[in-house]
Amino acid sequence: MVKIADIEVGEFPLLLAPMEDVSDPPFRAVCKENGADLMYTEFISSEGLIRDAAKSLQKLDIYDYERPIGIQIFGDKIESMREAAAIAEEANPELIDINYGCPVKKVACKGAGAGILLDIPKMERMTAEIVKRVNKPVTVKTRLGWDHDTIKILEVAKRLQDVGIQALTIHGRTRQQMYKGEADWSYIEEVKNHPDIHIPIFGNGDIDSPEKAKEYKDTYGVDGIMIGRAAIGYPWIFNEIKHYLATGEKLAPPTFQQRLAAVRSHLKFSVEWKEGNKGIFEMRRHYTNYFRGIPGIKPYRARLVETPTYEETLAVLDELENVFGDMEMAEH
Repeated sequence: MVKIADIEVGEFPLLLAPMEDVSDPPFRAVCKENGADLMYTEFISSEGLIRDAAKSLQKLDIYDYERPIGIQIFGDKIESMREAAAIAEEANPELIDINYGCPVKKVACKGAGAGILLDIPKMERMTAEIVKRVNKPVTVKTRLGWDHDTIKILEVAKRLQDVGIQALTIHGRTRQQMYKGEADWSYIEEVKNHPDIHIPIFGNGDIDSPEKAKEYKDTYGVDGIMIGRAAIGYPWIFNEIKHYLATGEKLAPPTFQQRLAAVRSHLKFSVEWKEGNKGIFEMRRHYTNYFRGIPGIKPYRARLVETPTYEETLAVLDELENVFGDMEMAEH
C-alpha cells in the first residue's frame, strides 16, 4: 500500500493531474467515478488566494466523494506561497501540493511553476516555509529541469525530501520541451531507485493506454502514475489501466451510451457548479474528446459547441442518442 504521510492512496495509485481549466469538480467527478485514486485541483494562484480573487477561491471547492484530494498552489513569492498554503489548508484537503512544473510563459517566465527550476535554493526555501506553515502533508509536482543542460532532478528530489515533502511527482520533460517530444522516464527511475529517496515517487508524461502504464510501471519502478491529457474526455482510462494491471486483459471500450451518460453527468455538474451559461461554455472543450473517432459526429459536435442553453444542449444529446445509440465503439 502506497502512503503519503499516513494517507493510503492504493497499491499502485493512479493520480489525476492538475490541469488548468480542466481539473475542476465536474471533471474530477467523472474521473473519480472511473477509478482515479488521488486527484488535485486546478493550480491556484497564491496571489489570487491572498487577494480573495473569486476565480481562485472557487478553485478551492472540494467535495467529500473526491477524497483523498490535494489543493495545488503556484507562485513566485515565498511569503505569498506560505499564506496561500494556509488558506488552502482551511478548505480541508488531504494534501497541499506545490506546482513547480507549469511550463507556460506567463507562469514560468515570472519565476513560478517550472521557472523556479532555475533557482533550486529558492525552491528549497519556499518548500521549507510551506511545510512549516501547514499541518497537512505537502507534495510537489515538477519537471526534470528548465532545459536539458539544467537537469538536476535527483538533487531537487533530495533537497525537497530533506525539507519535509511527503511525495514527489515528476513530469519526464523539461520546461523547454513544453509538451513536445517524448517524456524521458529514465530520470524518474534514477530518482525512484536512489537509496536516499524514501518518499513515494510518481511518474507523469505520455501514459495514454493500459499497455503503456504496465510497461512504464514494470520498467521504471515508480510508486504510481499521474495521468493528465489522456483522461480528458476519456475518464475510463483509470479503470482500464487497473483492470489491465490486475488481469493482463483489456476492458471493452465504453459504449456510446456510456459516453453519453458521462457527458450528461459532466454537463449537469458543470452547469450547477458554474451557475448556468458559464458551465455550458466550459463544457465545450470536452465534447471533441468524449466523441472522438465516431463517424458522422462532426455536425452534432459543432452544434454542441454553439448551443447557448442547457435545455438545447440536452436536446442535441438526445438526438445523438437516437442516431448513434446502438453503435459499436472501436478501441480507444
